[in-house]
Amino acid sequence: MSASEQIDNIQEKMNWHWRNTMRTMRFLGFDARAAMPLPLLLVYARLSTLILTIVFLVAFWYLEKKGLTFPAALRSIRAWVVGKERPGWISVQNKKFIDYG
Repeated sequence: MSASEQIDNIQEKMNWHWRNTMRTMRFLGFDARAAMPLPLLLVYARLSTLILTIVFLVAFWYLEKKGLTFPAALRSIRAWVVGKERPGWISVQNKKFIDYG
């Protein structure tokens, strides 16, 4: 190994953490944002809270396995709840949803 390769290797080892800055944070194998009910479970430890936490984690785990990230899953749930009506828009700006897929 030449000296320049050793220097490149040392520089690579010093900067390895920058590659990981855009990864999603994980907590117990779940997206950290999907694990938000866990502190609630620690504070209010009841069977109902445990069931709610498990349902929440399993639902977002399933959505992640289907290819949706946590923010994308929240957006799709919001779009499903609101539906095709867009009540915050005046009628001139109200456009119909188009599915090109």
